[in-house]
Amino acid sequence: MENKNLQVNNKVALNNLDLSMKTNIAGNNQNERHDSRQNSNNNNNNNKDPNSRYEDNANQNGRTNINNNYEPANPFLFSSSNNKNDSDSDEQLENVKEVGSVTDINPIKDICFISIIGEIEGHNSLPPQSKTTKYEHIIPMIIGAEMDPQIKGVLLLINTIGGDVEAGLAISELIASITKPTVSLVLGGGHSIGTALAVAARYSLIAPTGTMTIHPIRTNGFVIGVPQTFRYFQKMQERITNFIVSNSKVDREALLKYMYDTDEIANDVGTVLNADEVVDIGLIDEIGGFSSAMTVLRDLIDKDSNS
Repeated sequence: MENKNLQVNNKVALNNLDLSMKTNIAGNNQNERHDSRQNSNNNNNNNKDPNSRYEDNANQNGRTNINNNYEPANPFLFSSSNNKNDSDSDEQLENVKEVGSVTDINPIKDICFISIIGEIEGHNSLPPQSKTTKYEHIIPMIIGAEMDPQIKGVLLLINTIGGDVEAGLAISELIASITKPTVSLVLGGGHSIGTALAVAARYSLIAPTGTMTIHPIRTNGFVIGVPQTFRYFQKMQERITNFIVSNSKVDREALLKYMYDTDEIANDVGTVLNADEVVDIGLIDEIGGFSSAMTVLRDLIDKDSNS
């Protein structure tokens, strides 16, 4: 038994010794191959012409300049050949699927485009399925356009059904108080408090198929039926009427007549006016589209720069 145990121990020792020798030999061979590759690279670098190194640097700089002068891909094109950055293209596609638009598009650097669409959301949040314009988003945009020296003018694109009266009036007051030239374009409709937003700009236009609804303010939900509630609504209506009259060419009596008309709208008070009618009464300055609005805005910018 002792002889058998001794033989087994000797075999284990020999196997371990053989394995360690093979490992050392393999490691030495790998180090030799690495040293040979390094020496060959050093020899190639030493034998290379110094001028060729300058050529390599020039070629590398040329590639760098080409990359620096590379124009960004058109965000409206979503093919892989046009969008080099896959993460950016994926983000743009996600924006299109979620909100129906591509962000960070600013084709003209000196004009700020602000769109007021859907329903104007004020202090209370509207249902998620409603298309809204949040006044806490629009107000910083207007302030940024006023403070940015690169911005020369502001173009408002309006297609709204109205909404929160105080929020719409706050945006209108801010638009009317900035020093940069402002032009508004009513596309589709500028209803309710959208009337004040349209006339807040220095010059206003409406599309040939545009309409505007003029009516007194109203509310829904719980209302306390006391004389104080009526006086509150009366004061609020007076604020809106004074703003519209002071920022447009409309006659006050004509505006009130259209506002309290009971024969135009079923089950409601007010008047729906088309493009020709709002221009005739002096509420909007001109009938036109986007190109006309841009021409007017450029003219206002030139007048301000000359003066």
